[in-house]
Amino acid sequence: MKVGLFVPCYIDQFYPQIAVATLQLLEKHGCEVGFPLNQSCCGQPMANSGCESDSKATAKLFVENFKEFDYIVGAAPSCVGFVQEHYDIIPQTEEVKHVREKIYDITEFLLDILKIEKIDAKFPYKVGLHQSCHAQRGMRMAQSSEINGPAFSKQRQILEMVEGLQFIELDRTDECCGFGGTFCVSEDAVSAKMGKDRVADHERNGAEVITGGDVSCLMHLEGVIRRQNKNIKMVHLVEILNNTSPTP
Repeated sequence: MKVGLFVPCYIDQFYPQIAVATLQLLEKHGCEVGFPLNQSCCGQPMANSGCESDSKATAKLFVENFKEFDYIVGAAPSCVGFVQEHYDIIPQTEEVKHVREKIYDITEFLLDILKIEKIDAKFPYKVGLHQSCHAQRGMRMAQSSEINGPAFSKQRQILEMVEGLQFIELDRTDECCGFGGTFCVSEDAVSAKMGKDRVADHERNGAEVITGGDVSCLMHLEGVIRRQNKNIKMVHLVEILNNTSPTP
């Protein structure tokens, strides 16, 4: 299958190694991966800031770049979820519908499309999983604590395939980290306190590493950790799955 690699802004600008790890992971599992050089932002920051009409141009560009691929895969549930749920702001041509239906977060793609049952990776550390709001409540990749139903987590399911990885159990499994896109700018004090609370939960329960699927959330938590001089490392889950994560 022909897969288009979508690299969100935060990864492109601050964490390019995550894009490389995503590419390598897809190729390891037999995908033919293409990278459209003209791709840009998906439009989420503008839309979330109330400038929805300004995001239409980026949405149209996104569709133009990825319309020829069988699937589109990115390592960021918030951006992927935005394309899936909010590209109704542009006319619903067959190309737009195709892109919205065929875009996946890397975790979902590996589990639901490629249906992998084994990951060749080792990570012998105590790990806390931060399940971002978009992944959990937006894309339904995990159960929410306010819903009465069986517990599940696709991110945890795939990380459980990694040899040596030991999950720590959090007091609050699905609490927001406080990033919230432009929320961290407009409500910086509240955002910072939420981030401190999220890091404290991981530290209290013995995490050596915090991982997750949304790099923007991880960046926010990493900022808290650095300012407080905590001995906790931040690693995106795709780096763990690709066996290329730096040693904590």
